[in-house]
Amino acid sequence: MRFLTVLVLWLAAIPAYAEEIGSVDTVWKLLGANHKIIVEVFDDPKVEGVSCFVSRAKTGGISGSLGLAENTSDASIACRQVGPIKFLAELEEGEEVFGRRSSILFKRIQVVRFFDEKRNTLVYLTYSDRLIEGSPKNSISAVVIRPWAE
Repeated sequence: MRFLTVLVLWLAAIPAYAEEIGSVDTVWKLLGANHKIIVEVFDDPKVEGVSCFVSRAKTGGISGSLGLAENTSDASIACRQVGPIKFLAELEEGEEVFGRRSSILFKRIQVVRFFDEKRNTLVYLTYSDRLIEGSPKNSISAVVIRPWAE
């Protein structure tokens, strides 16, 4: 039983997996994939009943097709209550709930979660960081915790 508890806690600490919903081309490229905006969704791994939708830029061309291009820091997020909210584990302030590599080595786009206890609201922030310098581009979304009418 102890092993199962440790396994559940370990899995809850892993940032969420995103499912691609769709994409649109923004720039046509003669060689390689086109530049795109990709829309993905992930469920908060520690808060059942909350899903976040993230749109982000993906660089195309030959370098993008080979996975060598650095994507821009442009991203947007919208999180919603999609069912009864249930906390599966203790929340940590500023905890990463989703992350995706945006360059071959040093850049990541990520989503972190905060809990505003006074307003009973979960706040999700998306931004990109680098090993040396991040970007001030960011987007937030808030989910007020309410009873779920079924």
